[in-house]
Amino acid sequence: MKMYIILLNNIPDRLAPVISAHASLACYKKFQTDERMVKWINGTFKKVVCVVNENEFDKLKKESDYVLLTESSLDNQEVCLAYCPREEFPKMFKFLRMWKPQNKVGD
Repeated sequence: MKMYIILLNNIPDRLAPVISAHASLACYKKFQTDERMVKWINGTFKKVVCVVNENEFDKLKKESDYVLLTESSLDNQEVCLAYCPREEFPKMFKFLRMWKPQNKVGD
């Protein structure tokens, strides 16, 4: 089981760790009584942080059982999706890119 955390690719690197942490907690709070979450929180506790473009982000919002996060320091822009942990995700999740810092100047 794992939780997917999906970040938009246009957010500054400096915000990604905090947004991801907030996403994990928000997802837990939303789904804390869901049997999948209970199993996950008491077991594997795996998380995957991925990055997507806006088109991919919009497609992923059509999936179920997630929490959508916005960022106040970015004018309340939608920045992240966090999915309730599960054994299997739709095939498209397997092709998502893992997040890594871009080390952009000015972030």
